[in-house]
Amino acid sequence: MKSALELIGRTALLELGRVHPGPGRILAKTEFLNPGGSMKDRAALGAVRGARERGELAPGQPVVEMTSGNMGSGLAVVCAVLGHPLVLTISAGNSPARVRMMEALGAEVEVVPQVDGEPGRVTGADVEAAERRAREVAAERGGFYVDQFANADCLRAHEETTGPEIWEQTGGRLDAFLSVVGTGATLLGAGRFLRSRDPGVRVGAVEPERAAILATGAVTDPRHALQGSGYGLVPPHWDPDLVDVFLQVGDEEAAAWQRRLAREEGLYVGMSAAANVAAAAALLAGGELGPEATVVTVLCDTGLKYQP
Repeated sequence: MKSALELIGRTALLELGRVHPGPGRILAKTEFLNPGGSMKDRAALGAVRGARERGELAPGQPVVEMTSGNMGSGLAVVCAVLGHPLVLTISAGNSPARVRMMEALGAEVEVVPQVDGEPGRVTGADVEAAERRAREVAAERGGFYVDQFANADCLRAHEETTGPEIWEQTGGRLDAFLSVVGTGATLLGAGRFLRSRDPGVRVGAVEPERAAILATGAVTDPRHALQGSGYGLVPPHWDPDLVDVFLQVGDEEAAAWQRRLAREEGLYVGMSAAANVAAAAALLAGGELGPEATVVTVLCDTGLKYQP
């Protein structure tokens, strides 16, 4: 290998038989093993490469993005290797550990005050404030604005890598794929590929319990602990026809599964990853898929990014 970019993707698919001995089985993509520590590395690489190939991003031109931390870390890895200055904006409600990591990778990070959230709980209004500032910075610096929520390259990265990897690693034998939804790129990209190979694969969207706008059309409380998801907006690329099932996970349930994954599986992952596993276990326990079903999900990131 010649650079850290070659470390992105091809993550292992791990059976979580200790936290879920049955019915059925849960297989999880270990996305926290990417060099930036999350599944967002794939989208970051796809977005930057796509922009360079189309001439939208010139050599040495600044890259600018709003992030909750994971996309920023992924972009920091990619920009360090490819030689682009990187400027990131992030809501003050996200963990300081994320800011430290992005800065350590060479990014310039601007922390934007929260609007109506609180530390550890970022709302849609908080994200919008950070996004507005990112767009201002891009205009001021002459930078390429990634715009991860609307960037088709991010979705394409998962359709071309995550989905095919899951198909190959399972030998095409899976009954459902589910993932927490932020931008929706992982769920939609990988889900689209898997559905193209087997129309019977069920695709499930995981959301915070009180911010399940995709399932209910409403947000009763925008403050929740599943950072990077449940912002109270429908992603621009959302495809309701692709999704078969909606699952909601509360903060306490996610925290309990986070502890279980650490103490029983030896995996210290973030809250969204824990919510994915909780949702997979609930789907299997419901019996709809049958006692021998296989559900594949994603361990989105490492829990180390959530430290104060």
